[in-house]
Amino acid sequence: MPEGDTVWRACKRLNQALAGQELIRTDFRVPSLATTDLSGRSLVEVVARGKHLLMRVSGGVTVHSHYRMDGSWHLYRPGERWRGGAEHQIRAVLETAQWVAVGYRLPVLELVATDAEDSVVGHLGPDLLSPAFDQETAVANLRSDPGRTISEALLDQRNLAGIGNFYRNEVCFLLGLHPWLPVAAVDIPAAVELSRKLMKANVRNAAQVSTGVDRPGQRSWVFERPGKPCRRCRTTIRTAMIGDPPRDRVSYWCPACQPAADPPGN
Repeated sequence: MPEGDTVWRACKRLNQALAGQELIRTDFRVPSLATTDLSGRSLVEVVARGKHLLMRVSGGVTVHSHYRMDGSWHLYRPGERWRGGAEHQIRAVLETAQWVAVGYRLPVLELVATDAEDSVVGHLGPDLLSPAFDQETAVANLRSDPGRTISEALLDQRNLAGIGNFYRNEVCFLLGLHPWLPVAAVDIPAAVELSRKLMKANVRNAAQVSTGVDRPGQRSWVFERPGKPCRRCRTTIRTAMIGDPPRDRVSYWCPACQPAADPPGN
């Protein structure tokens, strides 16, 4: 799933290409927006809020999208071949005289009033990549449920926005935290600081890296490495699902570097 840094990079590219440009054609391929036409308006700016992407258009309208598992926005020059996926996967096309922005596989795509953006992002906690990141509030949010696992707390976008499964697993490893450790047993300020440090370090990279080695197969300590030896101690990396049913988040951890009782049922 794309995380906050991926969305931030996409917003920066889209903003550089489209901000201040007039939309000469728009094509929304979802039933709720099938008759919507924003041509003739200017695209004011494109901003990220956690994992949400907000395209603000003149006239007080915002195009709100969310990538979820595999959505994406691609930029092409007029006449250039589109390569982001099959035709039936296209959900939106925004065209200016110089660029064509094509949204693929967007599970969330809607129009909201710009002055009512809080209706779609107001529930989010402090954005880790925002220059105005409020660490004190993020820490307080995480500590508000001390019995919750650190894994679930970090992934809850209401606590702090932007963290996904890659950063959650890597932060837990780097701090020696078992995925099922309760929030009350964790140095929460340290977890928040490391999460922000990793995301900021990767924000301009095409790949997410926590090891300092940007090569295929060497970018993570435990993420997506089940059954492989820990890079520190050679203990076999374990994996299990975490979260409330249906348990749909995968945890990876080293039993030696992240010691604790095993998760229920294991």
